[in-house]
Amino acid sequence: MSQSTIPRDAIFATPLDELASFSFDEQVASVFPDMIKRSIPGYSQILGMTGVIAKRYVPEGGRIYDLGASLGATTLSVAQQLSHLKEVDFITLDTSPAMTERCATILAENLAERSVTTLCGDIRSFDYQPCDLVILNFTLQFLPPIDRQALLDKLFKALRPGGALIISEKVHFKDPRQAQLLYELHHDFKRANGYSDMEISQKRTALEDVLLTDTPEEHQQRLLATGFSFASQWFQYLNFASFLAIKGES
Repeated sequence: MSQSTIPRDAIFATPLDELASFSFDEQVASVFPDMIKRSIPGYSQILGMTGVIAKRYVPEGGRIYDLGASLGATTLSVAQQLSHLKEVDFITLDTSPAMTERCATILAENLAERSVTTLCGDIRSFDYQPCDLVILNFTLQFLPPIDRQALLDKLFKALRPGGALIISEKVHFKDPRQAQLLYELHHDFKRANGYSDMEISQKRTALEDVLLTDTPEEHQQRLLATGFSFASQWFQYLNFASFLAIKGES
């Protein structure tokens, strides 16, 4: 899909009497590529590097889970970097039927020769098979905080020794000055990408009880508590970050 044919996100461009909580419905799915590009600083860099990281940890015959896959952009990036491997299983999982339906179409068109399974379901209750890479790009933040450690424990058990977990998230900071500055700069980023103050405000309200962030330190501590032998923040752009965790060989 060329840039000119991507529908523009205007969901919050008009005043709404009552703002419902944000959900990944058909309306959001239809404009999602534009929404995420204009809302998440560094999104394209995270996508590209996720594929590069995958090349290091996924072997021939490997299995990859893309959780909260939305429209499959992460899976496409990873598949591009793993073109030298003949047998890799890609499994995408998302709770949104609208996202899953579109994701299935996109991946079928672009990865016709690959083993790709596109599923709609809850990542917390899914029965994971042994795998080499799990990707949670902007997904954990939409789960209740009380459920996050249990999910990571489950994913850790499914990962083969030497396997990797990538988590990308919006984060907040302990230092009030840092938190406020990066919060304001993120809004400046959105304004520079064509969002009005009303759009920014209305979307923030819609997300208020849906997207609940952690600090970078909380992410690090949770990963180490899970049992990963290595956990590091490898990326930050304003208040968005990505983390890489590796399961030990023994």
